[in-house]
Amino acid sequence: MDFYCAKARLVIELDGGGHYEQQQIIKDRNRTKELEKMNLTVIRFCNSDIDKKFYEVCENIDKAVKSRVDF
Repeated sequence: MDFYCAKARLVIELDGGGHYEQQQIIKDRNRTKELEKMNLTVIRFCNSDIDKKFYEVCENIDKAVKSRVDF
């Protein structure tokens, strides 16, 4: 995991090019299932989205945190 927010039980994964190879896709999918069994939410962003759509990525993270935490 690249980032984890314990209060929101939120895992954020930043996926580079290697994450789009078949073997890694399967590994990521299995790991996500295991994390979800622990009542964690996993969201993934590809590196190019972070570079080109940083504001939108931040908005998505903000929405995910707010949907899982009472303020």
